[in-house]
Amino acid sequence: QVQLVESGGGLVPPGGSLRLSCAAPKNIFSIYTMGWYRQVPGKQRELVAAISSGGSAVYADSAKGRFTISRDNIKNAVDLQMNSLKPEDTAIYYCNAWWTNNYWGQGTQVTVSA
Repeated sequence: QVQLVESGGGLVPPGGSLRLSCAAPKNIFSIYTMGWYRQVPGKQRELVAAISSGGSAVYADSAKGRFTISRDNIKNAVDLQMNSLKPEDTAIYYCNAWWTNNYWGQGTQVTVSA
């Protein structure tokens, strides 16, 4: 069973920053596309950002210019740096590993509120 271990969620005021991290097994991390999704109650889970094993990144329009996804090849982790956070960024954020299989983390809550 593949485990993706997320960390870094929490409560932050509007305009603040958070950094999420997701650690994956080395054999998964080295070849899978890694991504971050988010979900709010009553809505579908949506892509925030993803990065291929080669380092090519894609972002949702809502994340462009504010969020940065990166791979840490030493720690076998994918990070999501989130700046200029808005209340509408409030959601549960899920780490994802995708290639021949699709794996999910347990989710971490991000709340943006004054």
